[in-house]
Amino acid sequence: MSISATKKAAVIAGNRTHASDTGSPEVQVAILSERITALQEHFKGNPKDHHGRRGLLFMVGRRNRLLTYLARTDRDRYQNLIKRLGLRK
Repeated sequence: MSISATKKAAVIAGNRTHASDTGSPEVQVAILSERITALQEHFKGNPKDHHGRRGLLFMVGRRNRLLTYLARTDRDRYQNLIKRLGLRK
């Protein structure tokens, strides 16, 4: 499951650090979070989709690695991102 182009553009616009930013850790984590949320909704109706669940676990792992990198390199940006996305309560 992927998110629509308009939704992805809105997520990028809300999390970028400068005008042409599309690949910063903040943007990547925000996009992954949207995809993870969409997949969680998908699994409510399709509980036997084990191949999709494997992809979900890969996305969660990638998001975790990006968050760890961001926490290690710039703690302020990490704290702002966590607060903005509502992760790790």
